[in-house]
Parts: sequence; C-alpha cells; structure tokens
Amino acid sequence: MPSHLPTEVRRRLQPIRLLVLDVDGVLTDAILIYGSAGEALKRFNVRDGLALHLLRRAGIDVAVISGRRSEAVAIRCRELGLREELVIQGSRDKSADLDTLTGILEIGDDAVAAMGDDLPDLPLLRRAGFAACPADAAPEVVAVCHHICGAEGGRGAVREVAELILKAQGRWQGLTSHWSEPVG
Repeated sequence: MPSHLPTEVRRRLQPIRLLVLDVDGVLTDAILIYGSAGEALKRFNVRDGLALHLLRRAGIDVAVISGRRSEAVAIRCRELGLREELVIQGSRDKSADLDTLTGILEIGDDAVAAMGDDLPDLPLLRRAGFAACPADAAPEVVAVCHHICGAEGGRGAVREVAELILKAQGRWQGLTSHWSEPVG
C-alpha cells in the first residue's frame, strides 16, 4: 500500500468498485481540435488506457460521464472495453447520472471513485467516496478532492488514480508482476 497516502485516503480507497471519469480535462488534455468536416479530435493517453484495463481486470468497473457528445469518446470507450450502459455522454446532471450508474451496479457512493476537473464535475465529486482531480483542475475542484494528481489531465492523471486504488487494495503487484519480474 502506498505509504505516502494519509490514512483517511487509504481508508476511502478500500471499498472502491467503480471509477467514474469526466472526459475533457481528465481523459484528455481539455483541448479540442476541429477537423475540416467539423469533427472534434481528442488525444487520449495510452498509459491511462492500460490503467483502466488493469482496473477492469481487478473487477473494478469504469464509467464515463461527459457533458459533451463525441464519436471519438464512444470509439475510445469501446476500444477500452467499457460497458455501454456505463458511458454517459451529453450529461446535464452528473449527480443524477451517478444515481443511474450506482443503480445499475447496486453500489453506494462510498464504493465510487470519481475524477473531474471543472465546475460541472463538482456535484459528482462531492458525492464520491473518493474524489480526485488532475493537477491542472479548477481551484474549486481542487478544494473538494481527496487527492490532487501530480499529472495533468490527458497526461497520466487517470493512471495515477488507478494505481492508487489498486495499490491501496493490494492488487497492483499481482496485476503487473509479469511485466516487472526479471527474465532469466
């Protein structure tokens, strides 16, 4: 278990069964690039993707709640193997959407970790058993989070939180040892 984490944060990580992510500013760097056909292009971090895969292998669900709609997000979520009913785009009420997710999974707010970076994420973050944000989150978001990442959105912040959860639950080593053990 990471020794640098305060006892209260480690306690909050123990029951986590769902990680809920905002997209723009969390899974991406919050920059939108528009192509000539009007499509929004987004950049996703491969290391964040691996971390989400490891969470899912550990039996921890991953969900997305985004205020925007994007085919790029739908494609990335399918590529990551996220359950379709756990991907909510075009959200206008992230707290109500969290009710939907916890109802589907039959869990309480204490089993939810959430990551957000801006004002629309505040209702979700305030409810989550564990709230985290990227290093470049809005000050109002930083004020309510249990953990502020060293990494910025789209640059490994999701990986950082996934590692915290898995290490606090004693699962990280078992999921990654086949890569880190010396050959020979």
